[in-house]
Amino acid sequence: MTPLLLTDIERAVRASWSAETCTPEYRSRWTGDNPARDQCGVTAMVLNDLLGGELIRGEVHVDGERVDYHWWNRLGMGVEIDLTREQFGPREIVVGGVVVPRPAEIRRLREEYELLRDRVLARLGTRRPAVPAATTPPPVRAVRPGA
Repeated sequence: MTPLLLTDIERAVRASWSAETCTPEYRSRWTGDNPARDQCGVTAMVLNDLLGGELIRGEVHVDGERVDYHWWNRLGMGVEIDLTREQFGPREIVVGGVVVPRPAEIRRLREEYELLRDRVLARLGTRRPAVPAATTPPPVRAVRPGA
């Protein structure tokens, strides 16, 4: 099996975002000018499917007040991947970051997650099921996202 490259995964994820994959309560503010906006939760789950690791949740602050949460991934040896960090404006600051166990059942954002997952898998040319977090992910050659 050909190993997945992080650059291929990043390209597939970014090409798969749309208003239909973002958080529903913020869907009206999603635009192609900022495609990462409100995609962090579902993106982190899809990357967790493909790469394993941990889900990380931080807080988004504006003027010192929490206004939202932000999700990203941590792989082995502390390597963090955050494909949606550019969604934030200059006043939005991500603080903290705690490991959050993957839920046994996805309830919130299930449809958005499944749509993004299916689009990403199709772009990667694979029909194999998503890798459960408790199993070994497919081999990945470490390439810095965005490189």
